[in-house]
Amino acid sequence: MDLGFDEAQLMLKSAAREFLQQECPITLVRAMEEDPRGYAAELWRKVADVGWLGIPFPEQYAGQGLSFFDLCLLLEEMGRALLPGPYFSTVVLAGMSILEAGSEEQKRAYLPRIARGDLIATLALTEPSATYEPSGVQATATPRSDGYLLNGVKLFVPDAQVADLLVVAARTRAAPNSAEGVTLFLVDARAPGVAVTSLMTIASDKQAEVTLKDVQVPASAVLGTVDQGWPVVSRIVELAAVGKCAEMLGGADRVLEMTVSYVKERVQFGRPIGSFQAVQHHCANMATDVEGCRYVTYQAAWRLSEGQPATRDVAIAKAWVSDAYRRVCALSHQSHGAIGFTKEYDLQLFTRRAKAAEVAYGDADYHRELVAQGMGL
Repeated sequence: MDLGFDEAQLMLKSAAREFLQQECPITLVRAMEEDPRGYAAELWRKVADVGWLGIPFPEQYAGQGLSFFDLCLLLEEMGRALLPGPYFSTVVLAGMSILEAGSEEQKRAYLPRIARGDLIATLALTEPSATYEPSGVQATATPRSDGYLLNGVKLFVPDAQVADLLVVAARTRAAPNSAEGVTLFLVDARAPGVAVTSLMTIASDKQAEVTLKDVQVPASAVLGTVDQGWPVVSRIVELAAVGKCAEMLGGADRVLEMTVSYVKERVQFGRPIGSFQAVQHHCANMATDVEGCRYVTYQAAWRLSEGQPATRDVAIAKAWVSDAYRRVCALSHQSHGAIGFTKEYDLQLFTRRAKAAEVAYGDADYHRELVAQGMGL
């Protein structure tokens, strides 16, 4: 794997950083934590105008035709800026699901609307069990003459409070192998029987409980093949896990920068605290973790982009980055002292998001188990 970027990728990262520094100041991040919608419509329109909502989609669907690796470079910059809003849920979760499994008619119906910023979407996967195993899908889809009837509860659905479209995983058939009998559906988020309740989270990100009660959908709402939706879900969870690693990498890199800057300026006992060996070692350990995050994230993203087997690489990346981002934030707090824990200081914004991202799409223990299984253990 070549870890160097080509000219277009360098331009993408540079332009993204400049755009986010200008359009997504930390004051906006704080304001969106209190906003029930969780995003600014004006910024969302600007994100659409620069083409970011169509990054991974082919040009025939109004996209940019770039790779998943390119998308991860953008997500890294978004993680640095703590970009609020439904970008990840719309593009990575729902958009990639439609791109992976949708019919030509479905792709033409939804992907251009996503790319133009006219459609917000998300994936409703996890339930009260909070597992990413197929056994966790207990919501049901009962066949009817005119389609299906959906019933069940989905938890921790990102950005459901503003979504126009839900990609819902439901069980259409009971089977000894729980990976069989799962089907994906495209559901209007405002359809009769759909109820969305916002949840309070440590990161003040926007997650919700989605209740489905006798929700009627036509047969044309099936995304992919009936009873064969789990391979698509597995693929999307892998993409989401690596995309989240890219966000965490960007956040960890920014926390390291903030810490190094602070310890150079903070004077104690007549000298900058960065001159003390203990603080130097904290920063060195943080830098080591950040570079480790960078390598395993890029490796997994590259393999996914190239269509190579990546299950082991994805699991290694998510296991490492989940723990490493938390370690980086913890050492940053130690280096900052009491000020780092105050609400007025920006560090806590990253720390709370690190904790939320740690468990998203499988925590470190879950992915270490996958690595062990891959070794035949």
